[in-house]
Amino acid sequence: MCLAENLILANTSLKRLRGLLGRASLPANEGLWLRPCNSIHTIWMRFAIDVIFLDRQLRIVRLVENIRPFRLTRPNWQAASVIEMAAHSISRLELRVGDELRVEKENSP
Repeated sequence: MCLAENLILANTSLKRLRGLLGRASLPANEGLWLRPCNSIHTIWMRFAIDVIFLDRQLRIVRLVENIRPFRLTRPNWQAASVIEMAAHSISRLELRVGDELRVEKENSP
């Protein structure tokens, strides 16, 4: 199963700060990988997202579905990174805590 055809890597402070701000939506086949990261906010965002918290081995340690704009997640101390995806991606992909992900190729904007 492919989590996202286009997973954008945000691995600098500036890229993580910008995140998805200014975007009108997030396509179902795209995600933003914030690394390092253990919590997120949706302040000033225009749409809801699903959030996947990953440990260093890319194992899912927490899932948060349909976070609306102007919300915060509490820090997850097990998480080393976070993937933000379109709302309802977690249920569509049938993701579960404990699932392990694999990255085939990294891209950064």
